[in-house]
Amino acid sequence: MLPAVTLLIPVYDDSESARLLVAALDAEAPRLPCRLSVLFVDDGSAPAETARLPGPTAAIERIDVLRLRRNLGHQRAIAIGLAAVAAGPRPDLVVVMDGDGEDTPASLAILLEAAAAAGDDAVVFARRLKRHDGVGFLVGYQSFRLLHRLLVGSDIAIGNFSAVPAALLDRVVGVAEIWNHYAAGVVHARIPVRLVPIARGRRLAGRSKMNLPALVMHGVCALSVWSDMIVARTLLVVAAVMAATLAILSATAFGRLAGLPFVPEWAPGLSGVLVLVMLLLGVICMLLALFMLGSRSGTTFLPHRDWRDHVLPDDRSHDRPRDRGA
Repeated sequence: MLPAVTLLIPVYDDSESARLLVAALDAEAPRLPCRLSVLFVDDGSAPAETARLPGPTAAIERIDVLRLRRNLGHQRAIAIGLAAVAAGPRPDLVVVMDGDGEDTPASLAILLEAAAAAGDDAVVFARRLKRHDGVGFLVGYQSFRLLHRLLVGSDIAIGNFSAVPAALLDRVVGVAEIWNHYAAGVVHARIPVRLVPIARGRRLAGRSKMNLPALVMHGVCALSVWSDMIVARTLLVVAAVMAATLAILSATAFGRLAGLPFVPEWAPGLSGVLVLVMLLLGVICMLLALFMLGSRSGTTFLPHRDWRDHVLPDDRSHDRPRDRGA
């Protein structure tokens, strides 16, 4: 029997793109070596938009809709959807893809082939080769990648488009960080990851909701996953600056006491400023350490434990939502 694959698709007030996407998936499905089903995570859409989401097709076995109480954002919708799949009868593979068509049905075969090669050993993510966004968005995106390199020490060129084998699903939904950013959370948790190069497509209908404020918030959420790494790197930089400051103060004091001619008259004033800088840096180090200790001891959202709290009651009576075609 062919393996079962569930396509997990978050959607928010974008039923037209969802309908076009399902039509394209229906056309692509006969060429895929699997049995397809779809789980839409309705991220607080208007009732009229929810009603227009597509139903089952000839080549797609079932299409379910998991309705959330409110709009949480696509990253949290993905976390809840993964936990919902993990709580019910599991497919062999869960494919996370965007509902606007930029994760193209035509590239699904490439992702599935890479997932088959990886088996149960890794989550496979699409590594983006090309984007079809405006200049402003691309500038912001590249700026974020540069900032990510500086703060985290590594690049990020992956999005939501990914394939999670059933064997790793329990590990993924046990990662609290996917509540803020799915891809960064998986990588940060050191779950094995493999990348496959896939070009990004174009939106099928309507306009993207990823404006500049949304892009900034998305980047902040991705960086928040790496807060421990960012704090550690910041502490190292602060320690290096404090060591350099101590060296300058020591050289200045020795020079003044020895009466060396190369020490300028304004050196004592500069030394006072450097002492203040050291005190400020010490306070920063203490606050960062306290922040990290507090974040590690605080209560966190665990997708596998808490996902049901965000699902509407009529959709929460089953581990998996009802078949729309039933």
